[in-house]
Amino acid sequence: MKLYYSPGACSLASHIALHEIGLPFEAVRVQGRGQKTAGGEDYATVTAKNYVPALRLDDGQVLTEGTAILPYIADRKPESGLAPAAGTIERYRLHEWLGYINSEVHKNFGPFFAPGTTDDQKAAAKANLGKRFDFIQAELGDKSFLLGAHFTVVDAYLFTVLGWCGFVGIDLGQWPGLKAYHARIAGRPAAQAAMKAEGLIK
Repeated sequence: MKLYYSPGACSLASHIALHEIGLPFEAVRVQGRGQKTAGGEDYATVTAKNYVPALRLDDGQVLTEGTAILPYIADRKPESGLAPAAGTIERYRLHEWLGYINSEVHKNFGPFFAPGTTDDQKAAAKANLGKRFDFIQAELGDKSFLLGAHFTVVDAYLFTVLGWCGFVGIDLGQWPGLKAYHARIAGRPAAQAAMKAEGLIK
C-alpha cells in the first residue's frame, strides 16, 4: 500500500492507522496544495480530487476519503481491533462517529485554513467547534476511547483534528476530558511513529 499525505493534515489519521496494523506501506508526501509529490509526481494523476489522503492499494486501485480509507485499513488486520466486526451495531457506531467527526468537526476547521475568511466567519466556526467539543466530551465521559476501552480508527481521526486547535487559537484545555484524551493518544507508539515520519515531532 502507498499512502499519500501532507504533514499534519487529515491524512495523519490514516498514517497512524497504518502504523497500528503493522503491515508494510510506503508514505508519499504531497507538496503544497496537492500539486506534486515529494518525488515530483503530478498528484492529479493519483486523484483528480487533488487533496489527501489517497491510498494506492496493492492491486493499483486508488481509494480516497479518510472515512473510507480508515475502515479499509482496519479491515486489513481485523485482529488489531481498529474497527468492530462488520454487521455489528458497534461497527455502525464507528461509522456514526466517522461521519460526525468529518461533517461536524473537520469541516468546521475549514474557515481557518481558507484564504479570505473574515474574522466573523472564524469566530462563528470557533463557536460551532466549541459546541461539538462539548458534545464529544460528554459522550466520551470516563471512557478511554470513543467506542469504549479499545482504540479504533475514529480515535485516530479525532486525535488528528483536535491537533489543529493549537494552530487556530483554540485552547483545548477548556475541555479537560478531550485534552487528556488527546495526550493519551499522542503517547501511542503508532501516533509517535506517524508524527515523526511527517516531521511533526522529533
